[in-house]
Amino acid sequence: MVLKRLLSLEKMLMRIILADDHKLVREGILALIGGQSDFAVIAEAENGNSAVALAAELKPDIVLMDISMPDITGIEATRLIRAHNADIKVLILSMYLDIKKILDSFDAGASGYLLKDCAFEEVIHAMRTVCSSNEMYLSPMIAETVLKAAARAGKNGDSEIAKLTPREREVFQHLAEGKNTKETAEHFQFSIKTAEFHRNQIMAKLGVRNIVELTRLAIRAGVTPL
Repeated sequence: MVLKRLLSLEKMLMRIILADDHKLVREGILALIGGQSDFAVIAEAENGNSAVALAAELKPDIVLMDISMPDITGIEATRLIRAHNADIKVLILSMYLDIKKILDSFDAGASGYLLKDCAFEEVIHAMRTVCSSNEMYLSPMIAETVLKAAARAGKNGDSEIAKLTPREREVFQHLAEGKNTKETAEHFQFSIKTAEFHRNQIMAKLGVRNIVELTRLAIRAGVTPL
C-alpha cells in the first residue's frame, strides 16, 4: 500500500516518508507529526521496496524507517535509498538495542537510530538535528551505554580513551550524547572556536570521525554486546 500527499508550496517544509508495516504505528506517528509546523508527511509505505521506490520518486528530506520491514529489511532499504540519493536522511526506528543492528544501520547510510519506545519529542528532535546540522543522531540510551563502556576502557588504560585529558573526557561525554558544537560551547561556556578545538582534538586522539566509529572503538576496547 502506498499513500501520497500533495503539499502546498507556500511553506518550505521538511518532507517525510513514513515507512512501517504496521498501519496503527503509521497513523500514530502521522497524528503526532501533524501538530508540527515544519514537517509534512508526503507518503507512506508498508514495505521496504515501496519505501525505496517512493524515495526515488519523491526525493524527501527524511525517511522514518522501521528496521523490520517485509520483503527487504529497513537496513537494506536504507542502503538502496542512500545509494541513489545521498541527500536523503534516513532515521531508523527499532525495538532492538542490538549493537550489530545499530552498526549495520549506520554502515548502510542511516543518519540516526532511535528506539521505538522513545518519547515523540525525541523523534522530532532527531529529525531536526539530522536536517539542520547534517550530524548523526543516536538515541541517548544507546549513546550512554557506549559512553559508559568506553569510559570503563579508558579507566583501565587499555584504549584510546586513556589519551584524553579530564576536560576532554567531559567534552567527549557531551559529544557522545549527540550534542552539536554550539550546544557544547553553551554547556561549558566556551566560545564556538574553543568547542571546535576540543572536538577536533578529541576526534584526532581517538582516531574517530563520528558516533559509528566511536561505537566501534568501544567494542574493540572490550564492550559487552548490548
